[in-house]
Amino acid sequence: MTLVAGVDSSTQSCKVVIRDAETGALVREGRAPHPDGTEVDPAHWWAALRSAIEQAGGLGDVAALSVAAQQHGMVCLGEDGRVVRPALLWNDTRSARAAADLIAELAGPGKTGEEAWADAVGSVPVASFTVTKLRWLAEHEPESASRTGSVCLPHDWLTWMLAGRPETITTDRGDASGTGYWSPATGTYRIDLLKLAMGATPAVPRVLGPTEQAGILAQAGQAGTSGAVRLAPGTGDNMAAALGVGMRPGDVVVSIGTSGTAFAVAETPSSDPSGAVAGFADATGRFLPLVCTLNAARVLEAAARMLGVTQDQLGDLALQAPPGAGGLVLVPYLEGERTPNLPDASGSLHGLRLATATPAHLARAAVEGMLCGLADALDALGLDPARVLLIGGGARSEAVRRIAPSVFGRPVLVPRPGEYVADGAARQAAWLLSGGPEPPRWDGGDAALFEADPTTGLRDRYKEFTSHQ
Repeated sequence: MTLVAGVDSSTQSCKVVIRDAETGALVREGRAPHPDGTEVDPAHWWAALRSAIEQAGGLGDVAALSVAAQQHGMVCLGEDGRVVRPALLWNDTRSARAAADLIAELAGPGKTGEEAWADAVGSVPVASFTVTKLRWLAEHEPESASRTGSVCLPHDWLTWMLAGRPETITTDRGDASGTGYWSPATGTYRIDLLKLAMGATPAVPRVLGPTEQAGILAQAGQAGTSGAVRLAPGTGDNMAAALGVGMRPGDVVVSIGTSGTAFAVAETPSSDPSGAVAGFADATGRFLPLVCTLNAARVLEAAARMLGVTQDQLGDLALQAPPGAGGLVLVPYLEGERTPNLPDASGSLHGLRLATATPAHLARAAVEGMLCGLADALDALGLDPARVLLIGGGARSEAVRRIAPSVFGRPVLVPRPGEYVADGAARQAAWLLSGGPEPPRWDGGDAALFEADPTTGLRDRYKEFTSHQ
């Protein structure tokens, strides 16, 4: 049996799965937590990865490994390869002003800044994008900016560390497409945009194709490792999730994790000057138009904390309340919002009356409010999908599964529970070994179908209150 390892280095934790390269069967797994915050010393990711590998039984019998990680995070390295400052993560909104400035600066005769950015890199920058964080760095920490010899993303850095810090850092087209200075349409960096943002041109990673090798796992410090472990290109978390769930053209995935996303696999690049849809590339050579919300599973965590209940108890309470929560609406912008682009917004509760002042109504409003935000993301893609697949940690909630069809207005499929990002990374590692034109086919098991009548007036009430933000 040939084994492969997949890594998911997310905002909250690091997960490692070891799978059979031919069938995808899970052999063993491990995980370790990451610290909270919107900026993190990458050393914490490295320590968590090593701990998760050890918990997963080491890599002594593994033939290939791939790292998937949170997108956009700004990792600045000095000429000596040392980290210059803690990495700014995707959910750090301090660069919102920088995003607005960059958009304005690219405007020209007959073309808005938004149109110019969409034409250049397929996306309009928001605070999550790496390019905006580099502008913030140049303006607020010029000394750190001057010491930055190269800039990369979380998955790039971890792959580079696993390879023993070789001379060249690598990335893949999926993760590169979230920087704001790489074009999915042309497959090239826009160094002019990097210079516009930072006033300098630090070195950037070499972009690998889907089945190119990033290196060989360095043996030093890797307990339990024997033989050569090949390193796949790796990718961003959403791109890996698409691989992990076996996504195909015509599908739309709605993922409920720390962030919420709705994305599709497409054969051609997208370019949306409204900024709602990010025109990313995927990990297979295709494209991944994506809409992201900042507020997803943590809305449920916050509601459970407010009510003093567990996540399961929150779901039970939500299913006790009527559809629409009796008119109680929770606007879930608890950490600002990315879609719509409202980095300074806050959450709010509307329609509170004596009849709706119950734990069950609040629980239902929290679930419905989070799902309404994701329904807006689904609508923004402008597609009529053949299938809507619901994944992520939030999709494990029975209440979320049963309420989602009534909010989305269509049936949803929930694949068998799994670590979809880590699984996608493992599948990429298996693809590196096979070298075929497409990733190996793994049996993901039967998906559960959930159906419900649309909740009358819910989306309209939600839009009424979000329009005031």
